[in-house]
Amino acid sequence: MAKDLVASPDVCIFGDDNQKSLNIQIELPGVNKKDIELRLFEDGFYVAAKKEGIKYMGSFALISPVKPDKAIAEYENGLLLVNVPYKEPLREGIRVMID
Repeated sequence: MAKDLVASPDVCIFGDDNQKSLNIQIELPGVNKKDIELRLFEDGFYVAAKKEGIKYMGSFALISPVKPDKAIAEYENGLLLVNVPYKEPLREGIRVMID
């Protein structure tokens, strides 16, 4: 019996325009919604999903604490979309000039 290939899913994380919530996009092509496990914490998240021949797994840290109990997740066409509010509003960082 062949082992499943284990891969980290492609993930894109970005704040909304108002800096009130965080958007997480996780690519899980060909996976059924029932085969996805998402665990969200204040400072990160874990995702695991399986389809024939491949298992996606990854743990990711977040730069700012979020409210995991307020998260909203949707899955469509191989893309898991998660929106979760920040625990506190983001502070403005210092702009760094690039040479």
